[in-house]
Amino acid sequence: MRRFIRTVGRPLAVMTAGSVIVLAGCVASQPSQPSQPSQQLLTSQPSALAVVPVAATVSTRPTKVLVVVLENRGVSATLRLMPFLASQSRGYAKASNYHAVKHPSLPNYLIMAGGSTFGVTDSKAPAAHRLGGSSVFGQVIAKGRSAKTYAEGMTTNCQQKNTGRYAVRHNPWTYFASSRERSLCLRYDVPLGTRTNGPLQRDVAAGQLPTFSMVVPDLCHDAHDCRLATADAWLKPWLRQIEAGPDFRAGRLAVVVTFDEDGGTLGNQVLTAVMHPARRGVVVTRRLDHYSLSATASRLAWTTPLRRAIGTPDFLRAFRLR
Repeated sequence: MRRFIRTVGRPLAVMTAGSVIVLAGCVASQPSQPSQPSQQLLTSQPSALAVVPVAATVSTRPTKVLVVVLENRGVSATLRLMPFLASQSRGYAKASNYHAVKHPSLPNYLIMAGGSTFGVTDSKAPAAHRLGGSSVFGQVIAKGRSAKTYAEGMTTNCQQKNTGRYAVRHNPWTYFASSRERSLCLRYDVPLGTRTNGPLQRDVAAGQLPTFSMVVPDLCHDAHDCRLATADAWLKPWLRQIEAGPDFRAGRLAVVVTFDEDGGTLGNQVLTAVMHPARRGVVVTRRLDHYSLSATASRLAWTTPLRRAIGTPDFLRAFRLR
């Protein structure tokens, strides 16, 4: 049986009945956001790919989002050279019209973490860019929710300088310099650890992932200094472990894998995959970008997106996850 969904300005889209799940319980009302016309084409097709089975009680409204950010590759290279990530994007969901905003890396990370580039046009360390105001991490925590960054290769919490394969420019919370933000960063911006021991492994296993979190791979595993195949091989066991965890299996967690920017083109289009157990073969064609992803953190905490992220399309709603 199929259910037909009409979207504004688009043909009828089809979602299979198997991807429609009944949600029990109540959800608090959200502060009003600028209304957005529904312009995305959302399709769903049966997939034979190995994905986590949908439990009878799975939620279609995740309360948590974990974002993994990879580096400097466009869509075609990613789909060709990262077969596991490509299969995840086909088996679960992907945004086929998702764009990074700037070049080089750091402004894109600042958009995700703060809804603005803050006028930054380089990738210098936090000492060169002491940003005022709140990050989305601090905003989420202020609303009584939780937030973390898990940074691979970092040796101390909220580390302000490069070390080994850890690049501070890929860890945006470290740039927010108010005393409150720095205190929160020192507590919740933590080393990634390994798949057998460390902060991410423990939070996944316990079903205690935060409301909003970011995973920052090191310079090899994010494909900045190494091949896309190396990044794919690193990503596969981590995603399998996260998808086997209680947060994901219950539908509380959506996982987003995106890239900070492409290889330097004007279009700056990047592959963005969304994993959630209630989505199967979904493709969203509406234009989305790092501003809309930034707004997701704020909306999870039922508060207004920061800075230029205000009024952006609702990222989760585009995937029928709100």
